[in-house]
Amino acid sequence: MEKVCLEIQNLTKRYDNSSFCLDHLNLQLPYGSVMGLIGENGAGKTTAIKLILNLIRRDEGSVKLFGLDNIRDEEAIKQQIGVVFDENHFHEIFTPTDIAKIMRNLYQKWDDNLFQQYLRQFQLPVNKTVKTYSRGMKVKLSIAAALAHHPKLLLLDEPTSGLDPIVRDEILSIFFDFIQDEEHTILMSSHITGDLEKIADYITFLHRGTLVFSGIKDDLLDRHGIVKCTSKDLQHIDPKWIVKRRVGPFGCEALVNNKAMIRRLYPELLIDNATLEEIMLFYVKGEEK
Repeated sequence: MEKVCLEIQNLTKRYDNSSFCLDHLNLQLPYGSVMGLIGENGAGKTTAIKLILNLIRRDEGSVKLFGLDNIRDEEAIKQQIGVVFDENHFHEIFTPTDIAKIMRNLYQKWDDNLFQQYLRQFQLPVNKTVKTYSRGMKVKLSIAAALAHHPKLLLLDEPTSGLDPIVRDEILSIFFDFIQDEEHTILMSSHITGDLEKIADYITFLHRGTLVFSGIKDDLLDRHGIVKCTSKDLQHIDPKWIVKRRVGPFGCEALVNNKAMIRRLYPELLIDNATLEEIMLFYVKGEEK
């Protein structure tokens, strides 16, 4: 049985004067793996991460990290977590030297040498203020600070959003290096599902605050496929294999949940592999079977 780094049970958050509710979220993230958190804007990804960090109050449920309760053992847990949000949270008048002085007093395992190593690797100027940095440089600075206290878990909220492909690839390489240690774990929310296809072991999909699925990425991609056919052909497919469908003026597309079985039963149909983005779009925008 795999050892679990993060365990969430029935996690619920309701907001006053809002129809949104993160509704009884359950998931487990094993040590040494990467979980991608996907879903449309407002699906609950950032809410889930903030609840894990105990930045907002939960209404129900529990969160355990490293076997510890995230409220009762909050201080001990946060010593072992690195966090990168989609926006820079360092004051813009600070330099990396200023940031190191602050972080040194916050984290018991803060490593100045490691921080300087990342600054050199990312080619970040030490004596320039954060406000002079580009978006990509700010993300790299956040990653350097998140990694410099030797965390076991990285919580990443849209870390590659708005970055060009070259910078994104460089940042993904950093995460690959981090995860080589089997005690290191990553939870990463992202709209860029192609990045998650490269790095994630598990995918958790939230839609309107509800868990749609959470499981092994490769199994998810192996099972799902997209059938392109006429409306008449679609009627012949057993409905139990169809997740959602989209009907257009020139034919139909259907997301199916057992690609191998469809190919065996309906060899005359064209069945394409489905990407994470296509699976998400069908679940969000497709019609019920």
